[in-house]
Amino acid sequence: MKNLLNKWSHVSLVKRILIGIMIGTIFALTIPNAVSWISIFGELFVGALKAAAPILVLFLVMHAISKHKQGHKTNMKSVIALYAVGTFLAGLTGVIASFLFPVNLSLTTGADNLTPPSGILEVLETVLFNIVDNPINALINANYIGILVWAVLFGIALKGASESTKNMLESFSNAISTIVKWVINLAPLGIMGLVFNAIATNGLSALLDYGKLLLVLLGSMIFVALIVNPIVVFLSIRQNPYPLVLTCLKESGITAFFTRSSAANIPVNMELCKKLDLDKNTYSVSIPLGATINMAGAAVTISVLTLAAVHTLNIEVDMITAVLLIVLSAVSAAGASGVAGGSLLLIPLACSLFGISNDIAMQVVAVGFIIGVLQDSCETALNSSTDVLYTATAEYAKNRRDEAK
Repeated sequence: MKNLLNKWSHVSLVKRILIGIMIGTIFALTIPNAVSWISIFGELFVGALKAAAPILVLFLVMHAISKHKQGHKTNMKSVIALYAVGTFLAGLTGVIASFLFPVNLSLTTGADNLTPPSGILEVLETVLFNIVDNPINALINANYIGILVWAVLFGIALKGASESTKNMLESFSNAISTIVKWVINLAPLGIMGLVFNAIATNGLSALLDYGKLLLVLLGSMIFVALIVNPIVVFLSIRQNPYPLVLTCLKESGITAFFTRSSAANIPVNMELCKKLDLDKNTYSVSIPLGATINMAGAAVTISVLTLAAVHTLNIEVDMITAVLLIVLSAVSAAGASGVAGGSLLLIPLACSLFGISNDIAMQVVAVGFIIGVLQDSCETALNSSTDVLYTATAEYAKNRRDEAK
């Protein structure tokens, strides 16, 4: 048994995950009634990652900033600029795709009990209140904006602390990282449960009615992942971007697709950054920050579903309003993590640009929930993998500039 476990642990994580997917699919097709005891593996896996991630982020960021020495430059400005550019271009892609392939919806109900934000000011207000959240409350509720702010403040305050205190912080960071590695090794079992639950309880038949919408939505996300992002990376590092792009999609995107949580995927991204030999002072801050504000997939979702409502109602769209939608999609996506319901609940806000009533907009939100088994998975995969991609791009671009001097 020990030899078998050793052989299993030496198989790459991606291959183990694929095995988990196959087993979960087989179980869902053969014993669909065994929902409770198989799907619990997926719930436990995601729960464990979500439990460990906030503490890991707090200590990693706090330790990185406290140990930061004056004169040691990080790439945070470049990373944040890339996050902003990437999210804007994702919104642009969604808008262009919606005009090229207009979609009409069969509007439904089922989102009546949800309350969308009343405007962009409410989104920003929520973000601001998350920033000043109690640190304990932020940890309990996985409020990553609040956690990041407190981690930065603690890190700055601890810059003058003794080396023994900083070493203690490092020891805590290493210990939590080790625990996270243990959890990640259970990914195949957890993803088996997640796949089983998705197929056994939801099925895929409900998705067939929204096939064209899904094609536009997922096609836009794939276009961003395989065309737009590589162009941005190439312009930054001036070399073939695809080895880095495909590595990020494989190592980060696959797990994010199944966990459907950027927060839960933070430990996976941290491990990938370490594997890519990136500067820990940068990625210990940029990865949790990216899980909070780098939302290219959310920008695509907001723009595509909003324009689907517009086309359904035969509303004419002028160029100025289209540009406003792109900007609003990007800004709203960055604030999506501070709003209950994520990107889907920001659709009514975007619909208000075209004078679409809340009743109609919430029916579009309901459509989003129906296709969420694929939409949310692909959105998270794009969001999370791009965090590592742009962190690495910023560092490689800096190295290229240094070599050119």
